[in-house]
Amino acid sequence: MDRRIREFSVIILEDEGGGYVAIVPELPGCHTQGDSLDEVISNVREAIELYLETLSEEEKKELLSRRVVGLQRVKAVA
Repeated sequence: MDRRIREFSVIILEDEGGGYVAIVPELPGCHTQGDSLDEVISNVREAIELYLETLSEEEKKELLSRRVVGLQRVKAVA
């Protein structure tokens, strides 16, 4: 598979202990944290690259074909 710059959707949450957590929905289990927004963005870029290095070409092709189409807030009784 060709190596090129790709974009990934990243959800960034405030961590209860301070700092931030970043989750990459297209890549199951790919997440990281950082003390600042700049740090969490840098860390998630590295986490994505390391995650992709562990995949076979077939796995990579399948995961890279996924696309997040939106983020929706849904109300529910909790």
